[in-house]
Amino acid sequence: MTPTPPRWFKSSYSGNDDADCLEAAISPIPQLTIHIRDSKNRDGARLGFTERAWSEFLRSVHP
Repeated sequence: MTPTPPRWFKSSYSGNDDADCLEAAISPIPQLTIHIRDSKNRDGARLGFTERAWSEFLRSVHP
């Protein structure tokens, strides 16, 4: 079976001027993973976080 490509969406924390924009995608299978990329460089590096790591990151930056 071919994996479904992630559906990217603009981060709600990104500004409206498109100068600094992050995009996120959530992959539920096989383990929930949150992917992050720079919208200006969509073919560049991407970060992937487990649900637990993402939750801990969010708590650390937005207590």
